[in-house]
Amino acid sequence: MGLELLFVAVLLLVAIAVFDLTVGVSNDAVNFLNSSFGSNAGSRRVILIIASLGILAGVTFSGGMMEVARKGIFHPNFFTMPELITIFLAVMLADIILLDSFNTYGLPTSTTVSIVFELLGAAAAMAILKVLQLGENLSEAINYINTAKAMLIIGGILLSIVVAFVFGALIQFLTRLLFTFDFSKRLSRYGALWGGAAMAMITYFILIKGAKGATLITPERATWIASNSWMILLGCFGVSAVLLQLLQSLRINILKVVVLVGTFALAMAFAANDLVNFIGVPMAGYQAFQEANLADNPLAVTMGALAKKVPVESHLLLFAGAIMVVTLWLSRKAQTVTETEISLGRQDEGSERFESIFLARVIVRMAIGLSETVRQCVPPRVMSAMARRLDTTHYQAVTDEENRPSFDLLRASVNLTVASAVISYATANKLPLSTTYVTFMVAMGTSFADKAWGRESAVYRVTGVLTVIGGWFATAITAFTVSSLFAVVIYFGQVYGIAAIILLAAYAFWTNHHSHKHRASLVEMEKVFNLKKVTDVSETLSLSFEHMTILLHEIRKSIETTLEALFTSNLYLLQGEKAKSKRFQAWANIIVANIFKALRLIQREDSHVSARYGQTVRRIQRLVDGHRDIVLRAYVHVSNQHKELLDIQVKELRQMAKLLFEIVSDVDEILAGKNPGDFESVHEKDRQIREMAEKLHEKQLARIRDGTSKTRHSILWYAIIGNMVAQSKQHLKLLRIYGEVVAHVDGFEEFDME
Repeated sequence: MGLELLFVAVLLLVAIAVFDLTVGVSNDAVNFLNSSFGSNAGSRRVILIIASLGILAGVTFSGGMMEVARKGIFHPNFFTMPELITIFLAVMLADIILLDSFNTYGLPTSTTVSIVFELLGAAAAMAILKVLQLGENLSEAINYINTAKAMLIIGGILLSIVVAFVFGALIQFLTRLLFTFDFSKRLSRYGALWGGAAMAMITYFILIKGAKGATLITPERATWIASNSWMILLGCFGVSAVLLQLLQSLRINILKVVVLVGTFALAMAFAANDLVNFIGVPMAGYQAFQEANLADNPLAVTMGALAKKVPVESHLLLFAGAIMVVTLWLSRKAQTVTETEISLGRQDEGSERFESIFLARVIVRMAIGLSETVRQCVPPRVMSAMARRLDTTHYQAVTDEENRPSFDLLRASVNLTVASAVISYATANKLPLSTTYVTFMVAMGTSFADKAWGRESAVYRVTGVLTVIGGWFATAITAFTVSSLFAVVIYFGQVYGIAAIILLAAYAFWTNHHSHKHRASLVEMEKVFNLKKVTDVSETLSLSFEHMTILLHEIRKSIETTLEALFTSNLYLLQGEKAKSKRFQAWANIIVANIFKALRLIQREDSHVSARYGQTVRRIQRLVDGHRDIVLRAYVHVSNQHKELLDIQVKELRQMAKLLFEIVSDVDEILAGKNPGDFESVHEKDRQIREMAEKLHEKQLARIRDGTSKTRHSILWYAIIGNMVAQSKQHLKLLRIYGEVVAHVDGFEEFDME
């Protein structure tokens, strides 16, 4: 590369840095917004304003962190300026592709891990290429890498996962023992002291420890702060406790104050620790270009000067902070990523985002066994006292269901206090641990201590945690691999290689944008959804039946497609219908959850009516089970390459399906209110389908006797026929419930409810 081309490459690094800031903040915003949003600590506008101020303050503390990009992963004195620019371009281009992909699918990953392993991958690739070019032994490449520092960083990141979870769980456990879930009375007694301790802890790690790297604090002032840390710590505790007590006397919820201040602190810690992930590499590239220009031979001089301490311009940090703030307010992907952590940490049970896996079931089983062992070792009186202090029913008792947050303010304050403390301590020691890892694991630790992972939800929550952690390891492997490949391409391809990678990045971004837009539109168009606010029985009742019609309609279409795929041995279609069965089960769970919410209101008024809702739950589940059985039997039959059904069997199943689909359509229209309903007509069609099943049964017996229908054909045929009859019956039962509870139609007495 010529000097002019390298200057263009530096400008390209700066341009990519702006884009990297946007994709990076979109992923990391969950780290400091999750607790405030999850606990409803304030309006969205208020929370974002406080977080924005924290970011702008935090960027001034990140000067010392910039050294990581220059010398934290590799030894710059082994590389020339063109080689460093190659490394930096590979890193930045890989970073924007990787982070934007994770944002698209709403998975929180680590910008720190991505940048560290991208630097490691690109530097390793360049070191190997250089060693081969010089004709040296390949083992010499290890000398180019700052292995001691790299291992320290990686070890610190991994250690932070354990530390964050353990401290989050421990502090939350002790805090909950002190305040319990019904914390209003105890908060008025000694809440100011607890809040003062939390504020003092935040101040200690943000101000005192973080002051070491601040660009706006003189060395003399930083030294004075460090030497008087205990005095400042005690003073902050005293002042905070007094102020919080005064606010409490004015009937202001001091936990909201602590959470909002903690949001500021964590946003500040995020900006101080993670800004290097976005602009550290471009700034290092710019400094390398400046150093090379001072040399007689700028293209051949090594960059040992980058190992020295280089001052960082505060105005550049503030400019980067401004971009982060704008992204925070405008990014839709940031909202998508937030949903994962909130759903995994919410106190209430409900529809789970993740399915259970074998490892999660093993972990939960081991945890239950361990808890039973501990229970036997601890004196019964102690266990009883702890159980009273940790009674989660108080959480439901003291919070209004209509406005109930995902978790309470007490847990949110612990999340922010512990996370900001750990992150800020690492920042002060120039250890770029993962903000995402820390905040996520603290949140999981506090939710674990709060018994949010109950027996009914534990396997799904653990699966979610394992999925996210697995994504973190995937981040490291992908970052290392992609950046090393990009470095090789740029090294050999020069301008053409850079252009090809930029086109690839543009295509990836365009694809991710449309994919995220499509996924977001699907969420917005989702017609079966959880009712978060249930206050009106009639409205809930009407909406529940509307959801049922959607489910019934989709099941009918799926059965129709499944039968046609079975008749033509189309495995591809059957795979698609098999996947839909999980979606239908999720929809059924949502409808059932909404019914249970309505039940709580109905039981206060009419216990007889609520019994019909229990029957509705049974009917919905049996419909979903019947659909799944048809699909799985058809899928197994075709995937195992068994012979197709006999032509006469196909014809009979089509006749049964035609009559069943007529019943489903009639019931759909009645439940949706589109047709007042001819209930007798539906009853008659149900009678006809039963009679048809009996007649077809006689014909099938004849085929079994003469051997024309083999065993597998007979089993499959009877299973589908039986499920069709059951589907008709369940539709009729739902129609009866609708008629008695909603439409108040008589004449269903002859149909039992079993």
